[in-house]
Amino acid sequence: MKTYMKSLGVMLALCSASPLMAQQKDIKLPPEATEFWEPVPRKVDPGKQNHEAPSDAIVIFDGKNLDSFVSNRDGAPAAWKVENNAMTVNPKSGDIKTKEAFGDMQLHIEWASPTVIKGEGQGRGNSGVLIMGMYEVQVLDSYESRTYSNGQAASIYKQYPPLVNATKAPGEWNTYDIFFTAPRFNKDGMLISPAKVTVIHNGILVQNAVELKGPTEYIGIPNYKAHDEELPFVLQDHGDLVSFRNIWVRRL
Repeated sequence: MKTYMKSLGVMLALCSASPLMAQQKDIKLPPEATEFWEPVPRKVDPGKQNHEAPSDAIVIFDGKNLDSFVSNRDGAPAAWKVENNAMTVNPKSGDIKTKEAFGDMQLHIEWASPTVIKGEGQGRGNSGVLIMGMYEVQVLDSYESRTYSNGQAASIYKQYPPLVNATKAPGEWNTYDIFFTAPRFNKDGMLISPAKVTVIHNGILVQNAVELKGPTEYIGIPNYKAHDEELPFVLQDHGDLVSFRNIWVRRL
């Protein structure tokens, strides 16, 4: 019995000391033990100027034409105006969407609200970037115009207000860098993981990996419904002369 108790005591002592022993063992590891050399990150040439598309980007709009877009209404050629390396909403012509579909992505887009100021709140320089055609990052002249916080510029419309208001004055160019993770659904259409969005507005983080509650809804509570893994993104015609330029995408 004494021998058994002695052995049991030694075992308990070893168990209680095991975290310390593990730490001491880790300290003795050479630096190389926590290094790996494969895979090698592929080389990408960044743009030569601020916001210029990197070498692995898909250029959606470079100021020349609307060949990458069609009408979201009927698939006809996009009818917005192209001038001075920018496209401008043609009111009542309808939303436009990309010909190409995207899932997880980094989207860079620049926009400017009209210099002629009309209206207030949601009636002032209103448009939107609808990722996958349904998850909206709001475009609005929020420079000196009050509206509901989850509907101002850089909000995830009707879900999350931006952390700060970084909107520039009418006519000045704003930049959005949007990092989007698409939602995942199982084979039965059940949601596995929600969509996530990070938005940098004019170099300032305004949406920090927020989890979307579902597609954008103007009225009511958003709810997910299963959809394709990749879908076009949409630019909104809300009747205001909002302009866009320098649009590119990197698949993630």
